Amino acid sequence: MSNHSGIISCTGANLEPGNTPFRYSLLLLFVLFCLALSAQDKIPVFVSGTEGYKTFRIPALIHSPAGELLAFSEGRVHGDNDFGDIDIVMKRSVDAGRTWSPLRVVAENDTLQAGNPAPVVDYTDPAYPGGRIFLFYNTSGNSERDIRNGKGCREVWYKTSADDGMTWSAPVNITTQVSRPDQPDLNPDYHFKEGWRWYANTPGHAIQLKNGQYKGRIFVAANHSSIVGDPAHEEGFSHGFYSDDHGKSFLLGQSLPIAGSNEAMAAELPSGLMLNARNQKKVVRARVVATSKDGGAQWDTAYYDLQLPDPACQGSILEMKGKKGKELLVSCNAATRSRRDSLTLRISYDLGLTWPVAFCIDSDSTQRDNTAYSDITELDKGRIGVLYERDRYAQIVFTAIRGKKLKRAPVSQ
Repeated sequence: MSNHSGIISCTGANLEPGNTPFRYSLLLLFVLFCLALSAQDKIPVFVSGTEGYKTFRIPALIHSPAGELLAFSEGRVHGDNDFGDIDIVMKRSVDAGRTWSPLRVVAENDTLQAGNPAPVVDYTDPAYPGGRIFLFYNTSGNSERDIRNGKGCREVWYKTSADDGMTWSAPVNITTQVSRPDQPDLNPDYHFKEGWRWYANTPGHAIQLKNGQYKGRIFVAANHSSIVGDPAHEEGFSHGFYSDDHGKSFLLGQSLPIAGSNEAMAAELPSGLMLNARNQKKVVRARVVATSKDGGAQWDTAYYDLQLPDPACQGSILEMKGKKGKELLVSCNAATRSRRDSLTLRISYDLGLTWPVAFCIDSDSTQRDNTAYSDITELDKGRIGVLYERDRYAQIVFTAIRGKKLKRAPVSQ
């Protein structure tokens, strides 16, 4: 059955691909499966209008070194605008997402914007044998429109935690290493001929490569614009930056050759790395995908994956181990071409060539922006945890998708 003809759904009882009758049986179980999902717990983590914030947006999710779940978000003080008084906030779950701690502010920019949280754990630094969390984020003193038109700059920072997110270091500015702004009035070091304008981390989790020549590399997907902004934001390009020395220095990777590639996330492949990006191009409503054999420094392929519809919205991707150690890719995004809805989890058994299994997590065609940004991680017993925006950004909720044949991917120390 061709994946181009539609979504194939399954009950989650067996996620390994089988013969043609098996796949048809999955299709016949679609209705029962959707009913099961609709009854699945959707646990509120960040609820707009509570805990001192009018709106919460831009979720990110990781496991801490101690195995606890850490959920990050932008806490927008006065409203739902992307610019303003915005903090990065965090909550913790010690029971695999069933309950969550009170909110904590982990990064701020006075009364201006701190956003786009991109957390990752460094497990390979000998100075921190228990693991150290990096939190990458952006700040700005101007709106996106102003920055796209050459007024102001988006800066790039990180903070670290060596005690499972209980305390955090002072912020470190890495803008000159990972961006190319031309704003010498703001900072004399921000004087690059490329003249990048808008800039944003992933958002969602960053990654650390576990295997091969680039084992230990911290890679953060990002995007930027470099000309005067247009209303469709099609002037931007996805890229990434990385560190091979545990954050002491960073290098800037090559930009994708596809204009309109935007917010992105990376996943490790057996032979390199994959980038999966939001697409701003109206003529192609599909995700932008790129692969790299050198750990994200350069891109060997870049293309539109027509199997992954995209309404110009952030999405997430994750590598996992399946039955008998088989490599799996899992993606999650609002899987329509016209609106932010139908949040769908897909599984690929051939490193992204095809996506034969899909779970519709949440869908409501009666309202606009029912589901939007998301992040995913592995849980115990083969479950996949999903943190996502729901109900027109009224809340960020957590849910778990069970796949009995999925196994937790071990971290290579």
